[in-house]
Amino acid sequence: MLSGHAEAIYWLGRYVERAEDVARLANVHANLLLDLPRKYTIGWAPLVAITGNQQLFGDLYKESSERNVVRFLIADEKNPGSILSSLTAARENARLLRDLLPREAWEQINVLYLLARQEAGASLAQAKRYDYLETVIRGAQQLYGTLASTMSHDYPYDFLRMGLSLERADMTTRIIDVRSANLLGRRGSSDGGTDLAPFDNIQWMGVLRSLSAYQMYRQTVRAPVSNTDVLRFLLTDARFPRSISFCLAELSAILRRLPRGQALSRSVQTLVDEITHVQFDRLDSEALHGYTDELQIGFAAVHDQISRTYFLTGVAGAT
Repeated sequence: MLSGHAEAIYWLGRYVERAEDVARLANVHANLLLDLPRKYTIGWAPLVAITGNQQLFGDLYKESSERNVVRFLIADEKNPGSILSSLTAARENARLLRDLLPREAWEQINVLYLLARQEAGASLAQAKRYDYLETVIRGAQQLYGTLASTMSHDYPYDFLRMGLSLERADMTTRIIDVRSANLLGRRGSSDGGTDLAPFDNIQWMGVLRSLSAYQMYRQTVRAPVSNTDVLRFLLTDARFPRSISFCLAELSAILRRLPRGQALSRSVQTLVDEITHVQFDRLDSEALHGYTDELQIGFAAVHDQISRTYFLTGVAGAT
């Protein structure tokens, strides 16, 4: 398998997953705001923080209004992490891979890209936004299903799954970090009047729903939603596909199958082993922020190792 093809299909997995995650995040956030009392709102700025593009957003927009944030996340092609930018990059990489991908997969990527571009402007209106974001989510999931059922599970498919798994793990840590910042250890509102503890479970359910994890959490934990249980589930559950441990375990298994992947696999497995020793009941927001930062640094190091081991130039994508 050519190095350029390996890099392109790795980034194809990352870009499609990124588009789906941003769509899912924007949808759930809008619903979360509706569930909170009017005088207590977390606004739209946390979504920009989750993507890690605060500086770019500040350069492009004067205020973190709903319309500005939604435009930045959905349709702004100056934002490399927007849905439209991600699908544009995914389509370009898929075009380079047409000899490797099933024809049906190329057609699905192309249709999803065209729909996303055509309707991007209309999606800024609240009335049409939900349908737009659901179209992106369903399109990405349909693509995953087509690739899983029609593409040979050999080296190209392994690189696709590597990119998807690493992007998914990274997004999970970002959601946990930013969403949890104003939840852990909080006792009341900033105005000193209303105790907001009763609304914590709503926000923790928002964290779970951002990752389509709520039902699986309830089946696994079988207890009311709590911060400790949510963190433990999203970080350590070995069976839920969006937990960090699951994503890293899959990444480690793929690397073991690849040439020159043994050392990389051990590095990833070390991250998995470290997660199992975290004492979740002792984490406050500062400690959790520090820990998720360490994880993201670890993910970046894994990506760099993958690039040095398998790719030539790093031109097919950017973190």
